[in-house]
Formats: sequence, C-alpha cells, structure tokens
Amino acid sequence: MAVGLAAMIGAGVFVSLGAAADLAGPAVLAALLLAAVVALANATSTAQLAARYPTSGGSYVYGREQLGHGWGFLAGWCFVIGKTASCAAMAFVVAAYLVPEEAWRRPVAAGVVLLLTAVNLVGVTRTAALARVLVAVALGALLLTAGRLAAGVVTGPAIGADGAGEAGGAAEGDAVATGGTTATGLAAAVPGPLADVPDGTLGVVLAVLQAAAILFFAFAGYARVATLGEEVTAPRRTIPRAILLALGIVLALYVLLAVLLVLVGPAPDAAGWGPAPFVSALAAVGAGGGWTLVVTIGATAAAAGSLLALVAGVSRTMLSMAREGDLRRPLAAVSARFEVPWRAEVTVGALVVALVLLVPSALTAVAASSFGVLLYYAVANAAALTQRGDDRLFPRALQVVGLAGCVLLVAALPWPTLLAGLGVVATGILVRLLVRSRR
Repeated sequence: MAVGLAAMIGAGVFVSLGAAADLAGPAVLAALLLAAVVALANATSTAQLAARYPTSGGSYVYGREQLGHGWGFLAGWCFVIGKTASCAAMAFVVAAYLVPEEAWRRPVAAGVVLLLTAVNLVGVTRTAALARVLVAVALGALLLTAGRLAAGVVTGPAIGADGAGEAGGAAEGDAVATGGTTATGLAAAVPGPLADVPDGTLGVVLAVLQAAAILFFAFAGYARVATLGEEVTAPRRTIPRAILLALGIVLALYVLLAVLLVLVGPAPDAAGWGPAPFVSALAAVGAGGGWTLVVTIGATAAAAGSLLALVAGVSRTMLSMAREGDLRRPLAAVSARFEVPWRAEVTVGALVVALVLLVPSALTAVAASSFGVLLYYAVANAAALTQRGDDRLFPRALQVVGLAGCVLLVAALPWPTLLAGLGVVATGILVRLLVRSRR
C-alpha cells in the first residue's frame, strides 16, 4: 500500500492537479470524479488479474495470458515508455524544489535517479520502507497545507496584504519551473495547447474530459503494487486490499485539495496555477515563509517517493518482457542476494537519466506519459473481462466502465499528443516484429 501511495501522491498533487484546474476551472471537481471512477474500475480489474497472476509484469502478463502475446506486448510497451517518461518528470520536480539555480537542476535530477535506483537494487523491502517514510512526510505536509488553506478560506483571502502574496507566488513560480522552462501548466508544455477547446457546452465537456485524462495519470500508481506480485506474501489477499486501500486514501486527499483550490478562487497568476499550485494558493491566502518550506518538503518527498516506486514497477515489467523474449533476455537476470531484477533496474535508471538530460521539462514528460498509461489500462480491462469462475472477484460491469473510460479519455487528448503516442506505439510493434522474424 505504501508503494502505491508513493507512486500516486507525487504525480497528482504537484503536477496534475494544478494543470487540470487551469484547464477546467471549478469543473475540475467533475473531472476529478470522472478520473476517479475510471481509476476505480481499472483498479478492480488490476486487483482481479493480480490475484490470478501474482508475478512481475503487471498488464503485460495479464494481456498475454488472457488475450494473447500481441496484446501483452502492447500493454508492456506502453507501460515501459510511459512510466519511464514519468520517472523523468518526478526527477525534474525533486530537483526544481531543491535547487534554485537552473544550471544545476538537471545534474541534481540525474543524481536523484541514481540514488533511488541504488535503493531499489537492495531489495523490495528497502523500497517499501523508504516509500513509507516518504509517504508519511508528504501526507503530513499536504494535510498541514490543507489546514492552512481551509483557515485562509474561512477568514478570507489576503492577496498582496503585505506584499508576500504576489511576490511569494512569483518567486515560487520561478523556483519550480522545470527543465529550463518557465511555462506554467501543461497547456504551455505540449504541442497543441490542452486549453484550445471550442466555446459553449462542447468546449466545457471537452475541457473536463481532457482534465480528467491528466488527472487519471495521478491515480495510476496503484499498478505498481501489482507489478510486485512475486515479492508479496499471500498475493491473492494482499494485492487487492493494498490497491483499493491506496486508491481510497488518495481519492479522499485529492478531493479535499481540489475543493480547497476551488474555494481559494481563481489563480493569482494570469498564466494559471503553474506546476506548484499550492505554493500559489498559500500565497493567495496570505501564508508564506514557513508554509512555503512545508510545501517544498512535501513536494520533494512525494516526487521522490513516486520516482522510487516508478523505477521499481518499470523494471519488473521489463523483467517479465525479457523472460518472454519481447526484450533482450539478459534483462531477466535476478540478483541471488537481493532477489531483484538488477539488470532491468540499472537499465531503467540509465534511460531515465538520459531523459532527464534531454527532454524540455517535467510537464512535457507528464503529457507524453498520459497516452501510454491509458492504453496500458485499456488492455488490463479487456483482459479482466475474459476472466471466469473463481478468478472473477468483481462485477464485469466495472471492467466495461474501465475500458470505455480509457478509450474516451484517450480520444479526448489533443491530436498532436495522439499522433506522437501512436508513432511511439507503432515503432515498438515494428521493432518487435523485426526481432521475432529474425529469430
């Protein structure tokens, strides 16, 4: 459960929620609930499949076993590509909060990746132990922030009361700009702005759907629990409980924070809330100084916890794909001492370091990841639909909702994102066909 919480909290609060609020305004609550419904349906599918197949690989294994090798590869490829980009995004966030000097952010981000990869190499119990610490710090900081925002909402905003609101918000906006860009919100970081929607009712619906697609990314961490199936005691009982408990806790936290963000009022910056919405929100209610430090500590802990869990999950999927020959077989090597896929761990760490040094920003990485995440869960829902008898733990209707929701949210993404995602998927399929034809 700690691994799942660590994976979700970092992405949702410090990257996705502010961008979704910029896009949908007060309707961000509707987008959050829509994303939560799709996530819940997907979580039941993942839990049901993980109970049947308690092995590393997640939906790569589920798709292969229930639908065939091609569908399994599609799920695994989408997971590896999407979540590797997510790792880079979380590393950017950690470095942006820790290092005010822009020139040092990329080296620090790369160092954070190497450090957390090293933790993963010494066993999943160490991963879970560190995840518990990081989750506790992040939750504490976020709950304190929520309390201060609630007090500010009750007593009334104090924008510019002593100059701290506007100045503090601007300073923090500069401090958390990632990857050498000052763009605020996903709309400034992806080709074809997310906010470029038509007027009227259709525009509102599309804005809510696009915001829900971004917010769904924030819930996606529960799959990390399923990828640890080989290393969990009593997986048929433990994995479904851990997934649903982690999702329930995160949903309650997200709803609380989203409501407070709406009650604080419009974003103090004309460009939007930016990648640190709660720093701006605290400034809007007249809280600065120590409260900014609280948010910074929480953001660093949450993003580091997310990165820790992401590296663990991607490496387990690579392990499973290597065992089946969809990736190079040497990646399937498991450490005799620590029982972790050490070659896959090292490979993931190296790929993330490369992305940290090359991609423009954290927000670009998040936007690129959403397409792959939704396709990955679409395959999981389709696989769960085919389960029968004792393997079925949840009603089939939930899997239908999950599959339809994933397809709908993918379709709502801007067309440049769709084209780029389809190009990456097609490249992976082509490479797989070439490798298998040579064999």
